[in-house]
Amino acid sequence: MQTLGTRTTAAGRAGLAGAPREPLAELPAVAPVAPNELVELYRLMTSVRQLDVAAISWQRQGILPAYAPELGQEAAQVGSALALDPSRDFAFPTYRELGVARAFGVDMVEYMSTHKATWHGGLWDAATTHVAPIQAVVAGSVLHAVGWAHGQTLEAHGELPAQGLAVAITYLGDGASSQGDVHEAMNFAGVFKAPVVFFVQNNGWAISVPTEKQVAGGSVAARGAGYGIPAVQVDGNDAAAVLEATRRAVAHARSGHGPAIVEAMTYRRGPHATSDDPGRYRTLDEEREDAGQDPLARLRELILAEGAATEEILAEADAAGAAEAERVRLGVIALGPRRGAEMFDLVFQEPTDELLRQKANWREESEHE
Repeated sequence: MQTLGTRTTAAGRAGLAGAPREPLAELPAVAPVAPNELVELYRLMTSVRQLDVAAISWQRQGILPAYAPELGQEAAQVGSALALDPSRDFAFPTYRELGVARAFGVDMVEYMSTHKATWHGGLWDAATTHVAPIQAVVAGSVLHAVGWAHGQTLEAHGELPAQGLAVAITYLGDGASSQGDVHEAMNFAGVFKAPVVFFVQNNGWAISVPTEKQVAGGSVAARGAGYGIPAVQVDGNDAAAVLEATRRAVAHARSGHGPAIVEAMTYRRGPHATSDDPGRYRTLDEEREDAGQDPLARLRELILAEGAATEEILAEADAAGAAEAERVRLGVIALGPRRGAEMFDLVFQEPTDELLRQKANWREESEHE
């Protein structure tokens, strides 16, 4: 360690020369992904792909006012989500985790209610689905996840439950990793050994800024060592590899060893959001060259090569995904407006006098319920 200056006190020297830190623990090994799990990955990924592509069309048609696509990130999202136990673990998404919500069983019409601006955060029941509301504040979800995970350690009272701790998984991008909230969350989780998995989707772009100009060193996973957190970097377009890597991270956290980081190296194909024009900062040729093989096509080739399913079974999954997208479209169109008074009713458990006054004025001025 390099020491700067000459005013180090004896106490300071003792602190600097304290006991060496233990080496980072290796993430535990897990069983390889089974053939039937490959098929389940494909079933969910093709559903997510078709919903995602359809949602862009819905926005262009005026059904949705805005949408954040995830084209190319299906393997990272579905693969990571399937590593969790939705009956006890909890996912904390950003505004781009349609694939995570779908894999956890969230109703997609209720999920899309946020993108239609019908309801902030989503209409689904977070307590039942174990998927937190959509978080639009960049990196905000990491703080919520660490808080929830720390609660699991407090409830355990220092003793590991027979089935291990419930685990939180929180999603962030390479752009979000530059937020101070991420430092605070990782540092707190590392100190208190919170059972949380930080799942980083490094999709190459922080909106219009490429990763190499935004993440010092080019890797978010490498930062884990500074917090005493083991980390793994994985090919984010390989669904089976993502599932296995996330299972290792979850097993580590569930066993009471604290947090882990998974950095999935993937690529955002298309715009950051429907309001974005990626042609202003990269060309289509660059996108095709840098994006690599399509994760859905890649998984399909693997399934057929290993004999996990036939072309007919995969075609049935594709057809089911298309039918689901149409059902969701009709459901989204049918979503009616919420009662305006909810903006006052759902602020406090017991509304204040001032809030009641505002509600009365609003009703008088708007003549709406």
